[in-house]
Parts: sequence; structure tokens; C-alpha cells
Amino acid sequence: MNDTRLLAPCPSSPNCVSSLATDERHRVEPLPGYADRAGSLKLLSDVLATLPRVSFEQVGPARLQARFTSRVLRFVDDVTFYVHENGGIEVRSASRVGYYDFGANRRRVEDLRERLEERLGDLTPVQGQGAG
Repeated sequence: MNDTRLLAPCPSSPNCVSSLATDERHRVEPLPGYADRAGSLKLLSDVLATLPRVSFEQVGPARLQARFTSRVLRFVDDVTFYVHENGGIEVRSASRVGYYDFGANRRRVEDLRERLEERLGDLTPVQGQGAG
């Protein structure tokens, strides 16, 4: 499967980041996970369940879809995760409305990265872009 089709591409606006983006403005690194899809999906679900104002569901065998709602203005950002068979996690985080997000989506992805790495501990994480 062509990896660029795993997640919707980011629009030209700066309110989206993706591990599959090829330009620096939108690019983030894939998230770490376990060495298999099931382990990474569980890890990701466990981390998302600890966060405030987040709802999420598994969509198909390899995808999680999450909705993050901001505290004050109640803006909704959509975050999609695709987990490869080898456990690597691709991510796309985008605002539903507006042009600028003032770095909110990038900060969210980096916060998720830190939380996943903490849970993984001493295990060697698997990065995305794997055979999936």
C-alpha cells in the first residue's frame, strides 16, 4: 500500500501536521509503539483514555480516530492514527475550523509522543513508515 494514502493529506493551511507530510511546515515524526499492531493500538488507546476532553474510537483493524476539544472555545481538532503491522504509528492532527492553530496540533502530537515514550520505558520503540 502507498503510505501517503494511509492518512488524508494536510491542506495548505498551517493548522495541520502529519507524519506522512513531505514538507517541513506540516511534517512530524511518526509516533513510537510496540513491535506489533495490537500492542501499539492498546498502548495508544490507554494513553488517549487518560487525556481530558478526548473521545476516540477504533475504525477498522489499524486506525484510531480521536476528537480533541479545546477547554475554553470548544474548538474540535481531529486526530487520526494508522498503526502498521510492525507497530509503528502514523499520525495526522488537524483543526476543523480556522486557518492558524498557533502550533496546537504540533504540540499535541509531541505531547502524545512523550506520553507514549514514558509508557514504553526501556523498550525499543518502533517508528512508522514500516511494512504495513
